[in-house]
Formats: sequence, C-alpha cells, structure tokens
Amino acid sequence: MTSEEPKCADAGRYSVKEACALLQIHRSTLERYRAANMIRAGYRTVNNRKFYTGFEIKKLWRRL
Repeated sequence: MTSEEPKCADAGRYSVKEACALLQIHRSTLERYRAANMIRAGYRTVNNRKFYTGFEIKKLWRRL
C-alpha cells in the first residue's frame, strides 16, 4: 500500500487494474477488501465489469 494518498478524482471511475495501481496492491487484495465490505464497487451496464470511484479508493486508503 502506498504511503501517500492516491491522486485521483473523487467522481472518476477506475477499473480494477487502475485502482490497484493507485493503491499499489494486488488485485486479489482489492477483491478481499471488497468482499469484506471495505470498498464498494460499481458495475458498468454495458459489459458488467467492476469499477471503483476515486472517492471509494481514497476512503479505503484512509481506513488502512
């Protein structure tokens, strides 16, 4: 996990790969946090892929 707050827009939508890069964690770690309700994911309607908002990414970073 990065020691500096991730630089992302609160209203921005970030893919799983982008969220992991911002937080500097592995995708399985992000999935564990999602399963533990530490971060909420949205789902794109077109392809049903997960995304995370910048607000949720920053909120998770502050919790940890």
